[in-house]
Amino acid sequence: MSSSDTLVATGNKAHSHGPGSPVPLQARSERPTSYDVADFAVPNGREEEWRFTPVKQLKALFDDAAGSETPKIDTSGPEGVVFETVAADSLKVGKPQDRSAAIAWNHAGEALAVRIPVEAELTEAVHVNVASLGARGFSHLIVDAGRHSKAIVIIDHTGAGELGSNVEIVVGDGAELRVVSIQQGDNESIHLGQHDALVGRDAKLHHVVVTLGGKIVRIATNVRYAGPGGDAELLGVYFAESGQHHENRLFVDHEAVQCKSNVIYKGALAGDHARSVWIGDVLIRAAAEGTSTFELNRNLVLTDGARADSVPNLEIETGEIEGAGHASATGRFDDEQLFYLQARGIPEDAARRLVVSGFFNDIIGKIGVPEVTEHLHEVIEEKLARTAELSASAKAVTGQ
Repeated sequence: MSSSDTLVATGNKAHSHGPGSPVPLQARSERPTSYDVADFAVPNGREEEWRFTPVKQLKALFDDAAGSETPKIDTSGPEGVVFETVAADSLKVGKPQDRSAAIAWNHAGEALAVRIPVEAELTEAVHVNVASLGARGFSHLIVDAGRHSKAIVIIDHTGAGELGSNVEIVVGDGAELRVVSIQQGDNESIHLGQHDALVGRDAKLHHVVVTLGGKIVRIATNVRYAGPGGDAELLGVYFAESGQHHENRLFVDHEAVQCKSNVIYKGALAGDHARSVWIGDVLIRAAAEGTSTFELNRNLVLTDGARADSVPNLEIETGEIEGAGHASATGRFDDEQLFYLQARGIPEDAARRLVVSGFFNDIIGKIGVPEVTEHLHEVIEEKLARTAELSASAKAVTGQ
């Protein structure tokens, strides 16, 4: 088990986390953002923001051309929620931070806006299903929670094909919004997405990214604060299997006073060439006094041939903060724990499920949406069953 725990980094100079993973001196906030595709060159994999990503497989989503399909979007929600089609540039919470996001912005055409009325407290979740139909397409979604409202919005990405997407989120002053984005495309699907959230004064955002399927899934989540007292909880769960690449990139930009952020992402990997990437960037600007922030990433490697990369970065420009820290760890399946359970009469397969379930239980419990957590438990069980088959096959080959 290897781990990295650094509590505070001062100044604008970034730092590295182990051999072979240098962090550039350029501050995260200084990287280019633009609505103009021409401002981003086609990535070659040597760029800092693309060095972990299999860019050779993403040529279609780097092509500045209209999509060959329009993803099918279905919505449902309780009375009072407004669904409307608006211009893609009607809100502009955050600019695209890479070429794929800029292309999606320019070629999605229109955006679907989900509006939660001021002071509404929804008793049922809002559902948005984005289904790719097998070709190349783009989507743009806006979630706008009015002042002092309370709501849950579940975005479910399914289907096949290649999808470039943008999601813009506004949490009005005093509102509490829980957004759950689920990625469960088929085994050959590709999804590149950017989420931008603006958290209002004394507002709270719970943002959850659950990645259960897809050949390549890369979600970049960016959070800013519009006033003091904002609170953002960013959670993520992923389980990459053979040949899958699941990548999560986060940037929390603290620029208002007395705000909080808490990031927890956990993932498991099983099978040859299963790959996960987690990049967590937090910036505390000079004016953001009273900030409290922590980010955590944990990865569990269940078989040989899988790899997890985890890079937390923290930039602090003021010493007047409540606290700041980060931690990351990647470890293999704990054979000692497995032996302990087997010694007490628990079969090996059941023991493995117990260990992995224990690894995920705390973060799944924080998601706070029963229909999502129940589905997540079911899918993890299915993936563990396939992992057990892989392990049994490997043992048969080696004669163990």
